[in-house]
Amino acid sequence: MSGIDHPQISSSPSPPETEDDEAHLFYHSNTSCDPDISEHHSAMDMLCCHSVQDSLLSSSSCFTNYRGILNWIIILLILTHAHLFLENFIQHGFLIDLRKVLEHLMQDNYNWPSVNLILAANMFAITALLLERRLQKGGLSSSTGHWLHLANLGLLALFPSLVILYDSSISTGGAFFSLWSYITLGLKLYSYQETNRWYRQEHVICSDLYYFLLAPTLCYQREFPSTPGVRINILLHRLMEMVLLAQIMVGIVQQWVTPLFQQSENYFSNMDLTGQVGMLVGLVAPTHFLWLLFFFLFTHSYLNFCAELLCFGDRKFYGDWWNAQTLASFWRNWILPFEKWKNRHLYTPLLRHKVSPKQAELLVFLLAAALCEYMVALPLHNCRLWIFLTMVFELLVSVCLGRYFRGNYGNGMVWLCLLLGPPLAVMTYFHDNYVSHHHYHHHHHHVGQCRPGLPAAFTT
Repeated sequence: MSGIDHPQISSSPSPPETEDDEAHLFYHSNTSCDPDISEHHSAMDMLCCHSVQDSLLSSSSCFTNYRGILNWIIILLILTHAHLFLENFIQHGFLIDLRKVLEHLMQDNYNWPSVNLILAANMFAITALLLERRLQKGGLSSSTGHWLHLANLGLLALFPSLVILYDSSISTGGAFFSLWSYITLGLKLYSYQETNRWYRQEHVICSDLYYFLLAPTLCYQREFPSTPGVRINILLHRLMEMVLLAQIMVGIVQQWVTPLFQQSENYFSNMDLTGQVGMLVGLVAPTHFLWLLFFFLFTHSYLNFCAELLCFGDRKFYGDWWNAQTLASFWRNWILPFEKWKNRHLYTPLLRHKVSPKQAELLVFLLAAALCEYMVALPLHNCRLWIFLTMVFELLVSVCLGRYFRGNYGNGMVWLCLLLGPPLAVMTYFHDNYVSHHHYHHHHHHVGQCRPGLPAAFTT
């Protein structure tokens, strides 16, 4: 042998895997074949250069690599919103002042009604613990203990509502976080008593209850999965995320949302429908940014911070809701702790009571919509049912149009509802309260008697 390996032609060569392999095979097939055959193939390639193919953007082409288009959309969105920020800055100047947040928090000196309201929630947790201990010792029957637990939960729902309605010293932000804390506590205590009905422990320990109340979950169980220890670097990383995101949210409200509210007063007083529509469209982008930032702040940063601090092992707090092709799929993957609580304590018991799956899903959805309405409307003292009606409208859209919008089109419909739905409804409440406060202040000239729709920390 001369040391040169001549390529051998196989009767059934395997197809090339890459373009380089294809070029390599084409080179060898042309150099190793008979010259007449090579010329024949070359001539055929010159004469026949077409085959049956679909355009890449056709639905039948099965083409899915749109990464370049996604990059183009991201760059276009960045440039578009950079123009909006620049226009806002030219028109209003620099309005962000984070010191007002601290001033707002410290304005009541040491008499913080929202903090006192949150601390008072401990009495309901202790009541639930004492009831469970009596049940363990046989001092109460199972049915009596269950009704006492439900009475405790009823008082837990009623107490913060009465305080927020009749205590004018509680700010809107303080009322919101207080109500959020009580709703979370109520869901946890319901799970606590319901789970203890399924299995009775030998001892009910106070530390176990408070670990569950602080843990990033709504479902109680005997033992939670845990991690080996606290990672300080992860803890600090989540803490920095929360601080940074909170500052960005305050900045968006001060620089972007508040000027829109101030400009919109004339539109509503003069019944200018065109101006109202323009103002609502202008609110879509900042409210959607606030909604996305709040999701990341709470569902990712805060819950992971609590999990890391408590060595809580189950860190799956959300699914890939951004890929949801239906609104129902979005709701199932948005906040998984509530989804687990709903399936465990509402949906499954309803099925056991011979309720059909569709009726059970509807009842659970209406309860979730009512909770959202309650949590937003009560702190603002303004019950217009915007949140509830928006969620019901989205449900109707999902039922009526879901069969026609599937795949990427279904995902586009979900994003359209997220852009025009809940964020806009929430800010509509703030706008209504802001306008009513401004008119009250204009007629009475008593700032101390007014209840601001936006916290003073957010206004200029």
